[in-house]
Amino acid sequence: MQASPAPTNVRTDTQIVELAGRNRLASELQRAGIEVARPERDRGVDLLAFLDRDKKFCARPIQMKAATGEIFDVQVRYEKFPELMLVYVWNVDKPASRYFALTYAQAKTVAENMGWTSKRSWEGKTKSGRAGFGVWRINDTLRGFLEPHEVKVPEDWKKRLFPAL
Repeated sequence: MQASPAPTNVRTDTQIVELAGRNRLASELQRAGIEVARPERDRGVDLLAFLDRDKKFCARPIQMKAATGEIFDVQVRYEKFPELMLVYVWNVDKPASRYFALTYAQAKTVAENMGWTSKRSWEGKTKSGRAGFGVWRINDTLRGFLEPHEVKVPEDWKKRLFPAL
């Protein structure tokens, strides 16, 4: 029996996308030899990546943004977590997802270079009241700013998350 293709008019369930992204990211980190823990509550940290070998324990909190397409979103509220890593998972519904990992400072620099920090939304002057900026379509300029932060092979995760090791 052949499976029917998914209807194209069905709206994407954002919770399913979030779960798929988190599971894909956790799998990628584990392939790289990094352990993963999931906080019981969402207070800005979606995953904890950690290393617990050679009498050392190092951890890095991760805020993950997942999408079936391409997304870039940076919120001012994440500035309070200096060690927070923002990880963007693109194309979670495709066989080959893409991953970008930036510190908050790096993501804010991208936002500044794109001219977003001068917008009303960066100050929280929108209906949502959340300060920040995000896009669901990535233009060539933004793509150029993000490419240096792409994690292409498992070995890159340790360098990106734990640069001091």
